[in-house]
Amino acid sequence: MTPEHDQSTHFTPNTTLEDSPETISKKPSLYDVVMLNDDYTPMDFVTKILQTIFHLPEYESNQIMMTIHTEGQGHCGTFSFDVANTKILQVKEAAEKEGHPLQCKLNPVNEDDE
Repeated sequence: MTPEHDQSTHFTPNTTLEDSPETISKKPSLYDVVMLNDDYTPMDFVTKILQTIFHLPEYESNQIMMTIHTEGQGHCGTFSFDVANTKILQVKEAAEKEGHPLQCKLNPVNEDDE
């Protein structure tokens, strides 16, 4: 292919990312994962899920578990859609395997709050 027919973008040492047509300035949308209280799932199971799936330390996991127990729900983390959805599916799968009705929900993060 001759250079005049090549329509692809080429980067030179003086090319900056802003000069590239592929530059995307939009941030990915974020979602909060919220775990719901169900009055059946044991507290130690909830703590274990928060530590293994959400990678939270023991102290923070216990605090969130108590929030879920006392307030009916607790914030587990904020993630991109794909990561948040995967974590919700992992929680559901682990809970079902142990016979617990534990559920999570996905809430879009309001961009004005960032």
